[in-house]
Amino acid sequence: MYQVSYKKLILISLLSAVFAAGIVMVIDSIQYSHGQTRQRPQNTVTDFHLKDVEGEELNNEAVYNAVSPGVVHISSTSYVQGFFEVYAQQGTGSGSIIDEDGHILTNYHVVQGARELDVALADKTHYKATVIGTDPSNDMAIIQIKAPKERLHLVKLGVSADLKVGQKVLAIGNPFGLDRTLTKGIISGLGRPLRAPDGRLIESVIQTDAAINPGNSGGPLLNARGEMIGINSAIANPQGEGGGFIGIGFAVPVDKAKELIPDLIALGHARKPWVGVSTIPMNQNIADRFNFSTDKGLMVTGIARNSPAQRAGLRVGDIKVSDGWTEFVLGGDIIVKIDETVIDNLDDFNSALNKRKIGDTVNMEVIRNGRRTNVSLKLDEQPDRGNPKTLENQ
Repeated sequence: MYQVSYKKLILISLLSAVFAAGIVMVIDSIQYSHGQTRQRPQNTVTDFHLKDVEGEELNNEAVYNAVSPGVVHISSTSYVQGFFEVYAQQGTGSGSIIDEDGHILTNYHVVQGARELDVALADKTHYKATVIGTDPSNDMAIIQIKAPKERLHLVKLGVSADLKVGQKVLAIGNPFGLDRTLTKGIISGLGRPLRAPDGRLIESVIQTDAAINPGNSGGPLLNARGEMIGINSAIANPQGEGGGFIGIGFAVPVDKAKELIPDLIALGHARKPWVGVSTIPMNQNIADRFNFSTDKGLMVTGIARNSPAQRAGLRVGDIKVSDGWTEFVLGGDIIVKIDETVIDNLDDFNSALNKRKIGDTVNMEVIRNGRRTNVSLKLDEQPDRGNPKTLENQ
């Protein structure tokens, strides 16, 4: 039998490889010379991503085209007293048309203190607006324009109860006065707290990384179906008011808006459950100085006449103190629990009431003269202390 040495085997392998490569090159050159090109494999990873991007872009375009005509540009004018004269101060914001009567949903802080409001529609027509209702505690307001129905494109209100972190969102608004700008992002977090213009805490706020800047306030945060799921309201800004967006924005959930809109339109304010007490938060210094049995909870310092608190028998104390500016009466009942909610501060107190409706009965646990006692209390409607809207009807 003929035997081939190891070195000859290696040489034959190399020559075969070179020969095969040469054949491939010749075939390629022949196909190229005849105007033929080798077909690219189908369904590659690159193709998949291109199709995915195309679908994403089409959705963005569709949502923008459908919704942006219903997003308005709000310009506000307030007047400020200077040292020598009164001068006008301008502000801008966004809003969403929600019905054929010309009602527009926006933020309270967009219209706060305004003496004049101008609303620009997508077709560049302008209308004077009237403030219909406000709720500073949820940073929400309803304004109205008198425009022909054919000019009013409505923004559909969606649902915010079933949102998920990671869900795509789109924001449309007027940042820095630029009309109807679209930005895209995701829901970055849920259940965030946000401080309202009146100091109360707004609960269950949506966090997003969709770019929101001054002028976006009051505009819609949308899902991929073009439904409003939130009202863009604020950004986290460690640089203060002069800084820009850093990737953390907040929107008030649309479910809260849907709950408030009927009252804002019909009454001019939002109805809220009411106890009728003024309080101060307890702390270690107060407890130690006056020998109180706890440093937690809210101490009752005042009770409104004909209020649920008065009818339930809550008590104020008789220890008069002053911080140099304000006088307090200490020694009253200390509210430590409402139903199952432990009360450590005013935010806890307001949160417990927000879970209830007018007419509900709550069980309030208080510390009175060092002893715990339970008080049953039926919630009333909070009296309207004057609607904070400032515009005259136009």
